[in-house]
This record gives sequence, C-alpha cells and structure tokens, in this order.
Amino acid sequence: MERGLLQGSGPAMTTVVFFLEEPSTEAMLQILIPKILSPSSFEFHYVCFEGKQDMEKRLGLKLRGWLKPATFFVVIRDQDSGDCRIIKESLREKCHAAGKDNVLIRIACHELESFYLGDLLAVETGLMMKGLSKRQQQSKYREPDKLANPARELENLTGTIYQKVGGSRAIAPHLSLEEGVNRSHSFRVLIRGLKDLAYGNIRDNTGEPLY
Repeated sequence: MERGLLQGSGPAMTTVVFFLEEPSTEAMLQILIPKILSPSSFEFHYVCFEGKQDMEKRLGLKLRGWLKPATFFVVIRDQDSGDCRIIKESLREKCHAAGKDNVLIRIACHELESFYLGDLLAVETGLMMKGLSKRQQQSKYREPDKLANPARELENLTGTIYQKVGGSRAIAPHLSLEEGVNRSHSFRVLIRGLKDLAYGNIRDNTGEPLY
C-alpha cells in the first residue's frame, strides 16, 4: 500500500460504490482499485448498467436506493461522440437530484480502450504480444483520447486478440499508476481522483470536504 493512503476514521469502513456503463470497466477496476484504495479501509461495490442509455435512465434510482452511511460514489461513463462537459454536467445533475453530492464523476475519452492505448506496454505484456510498446510514440498513440473509436483501433492493433472483458482483465494488472506514464489524459484524471479519495482530499459537489 502506498504510504499516506487514508486508513479510515474509526471502526466503520468507507464504502465506495462504482456505477459503470459496462462489465469491461468493472473487470479493469477490480484489479486497479485495491492498489489505490486500501481494502482494509474501504469496501467496494460495483454496479454495471446495460450501456449508457440504461445508466441515464436508472442512475438516479440506484443512487436514491443506496442508504448506507459513510458511502462515496464514483460514476464512470464513456464519452463516445458526445460533449464531455455536457455529459458530466448531466450526470452531476442526476446525482444532485437523487440527493447524492458525494460523487466523483469521470468520463473516458472517447472509450475505455483509450486507457489501454495510452499504455501499450501494458497491452503488450497483458496480451503477450511483441513490439506494441514501440508504437507508443506514434502520433495517434501519444494522445489516444483524440481517437474517435479506440475500441476498434485496439482490436486492429492486436489482430482481434483483444476482447473487452477478457482483455481488460489481462491488461489491467500491468497498467502503470505512476503520474504521467499513461498517455490517456482521462485515465490520469481518473487515477488522480481516486488517489485524492484515498488521501481524503475529495470534496463533494457542494465543495464540502468528505473527510
């Protein structure tokens, strides 16, 4: 565990509930999250929707139904072809309307696969391929968030070896959490937010500190 991570305050553990668009994100987070948030201090729950439309429809209901105290929520959704700022504000409004302001909202630009294209060494290692990491300096992989269809790009790059859930499980253990390594800006922002939660630096949507 990284030195300085929040160790909890008292006997009650902090619960973190992740609301996710798809199972592949859960597959990735189940491996990454215990490296960032100490399992001795945090309890994790993952709620997967059936795509973004299902998330838009049922997120508020799920939030209102969660009554356990000392809970923090993380919402992660793909940008796809939408406007990142508009999507984030819409999700923030749904959370606020549900009476939940203790929420971290993060958008994958444009898709989850942007995170993997930002760390081709992790893809190379996880999928047991050769030579992928050498391509990281190509212009499109230096800024993978700009790619319109990262999932298709990753499938083409790996010769269809990559499959969403299985590929996420294989790649996630090798993703670097060091600042600045992953070329995906949206991945770095996600990890930074989770580390802020670990250190107790997160504020809710009203600006009040959570710890």
